[in-house]
Amino acid sequence: MTILYAATAAIIMGAAVYLILSRNLVRMLLGLSLLSNGVNMLLFVAGDFSSRLPPIIVDGEKVLGPSADPLAQALILTAIVIGFALTVVLAALVLRVWRAAGTVDARAVDKAETLAKPRIPVARRD
Repeated sequence: MTILYAATAAIIMGAAVYLILSRNLVRMLLGLSLLSNGVNMLLFVAGDFSSRLPPIIVDGEKVLGPSADPLAQALILTAIVIGFALTVVLAALVLRVWRAAGTVDARAVDKAETLAKPRIPVARRD
């Protein structure tokens, strides 16, 4: 079953890289969001999820018995929050670019940046 999860994470991350390499900013945004989900799945696979017992130390014990790995759960929860925040910020950026440039094509946005180079004033010698 672990191989199935690992293969699924690899497919998700491969699709994410394909979308990120696109020139469409919306596809790039979806690719980064998909990459975030692929990393979450990779963390899930890396953690030990063979036990269904909660990660609680019983009274009188000093070590955690056979249970789910709490570190992987905490990392995944943190990665979900960070991934969602990154997606929202990038969505706002893509919306701003679309409103300013009228397109979501990265080539057109790059062309607009090269045309708008600031002019450097030249000192005149009298």
